[in-house]
Amino acid sequence: MSRNIVVALTGASGMPYARRLLEVLSAAGHDVYLSVSSAAQAVIKQELNLAVDLDAFDLAALRLDVGPVPKDPKLQHVRAMTGRSDDTSNVLSVGSGASGEFHYCHYRDQMSPIASGSFLTGGMIVCPCSGGTLSAIVHGTSANLIHRAAEVHLKEGRKLILVVRETPLSLVHIDNMRRAAEAGAVILPASPAFYHDIELVSDLIDYIVARICDQLGIPNSLIRRWGKAKRTNP
Repeated sequence: MSRNIVVALTGASGMPYARRLLEVLSAAGHDVYLSVSSAAQAVIKQELNLAVDLDAFDLAALRLDVGPVPKDPKLQHVRAMTGRSDDTSNVLSVGSGASGEFHYCHYRDQMSPIASGSFLTGGMIVCPCSGGTLSAIVHGTSANLIHRAAEVHLKEGRKLILVVRETPLSLVHIDNMRRAAEAGAVILPASPAFYHDIELVSDLIDYIVARICDQLGIPNSLIRRWGKAKRTNP
């Protein structure tokens, strides 16, 4: 599987899921190609109180726990499980650099590598996935790079994970999710479980991120699995 992973943030509630996902993908040593919609920019400010400039993007604005030795022991464990050494760092890059880098792709840039099926990836996650983005994907409008990248993953038969975050769901949402599933997407609603030693809100966030990683085949122990003894360490 290619170590390139596409992550798109769109205008739905759930930015804590997105930020945590970026940290975990970093710890696992994946090259992340990140695109952020204008609506997502507003939600990031609302939910995380972080200001992100889409035209002069700075990875530091997201305040991620990334680097050779992440502070979070769970992230350190993800790194160990994936066999990644601690002699590399995660930096923002505009090109195809070494494994573990972040590459920012402006949502209006149709010349981005992720707009083409010839650019190999290990999958794409839209997290959170707004109802509008879901609709654009299933109807093939390709109004921006995020829509186009999702279309590419469907047509190439690659993993496309849509972390839908809406409630209640209208029949339109339900029908669009059905269409997306029929086209080959994985519908992974942001619906955390409560059986894995919940102590903090971060445990609920980790549940969703763990299930995303499971779909991508990324080893992790972010949560206690069903039927397993209570976790004593990360």
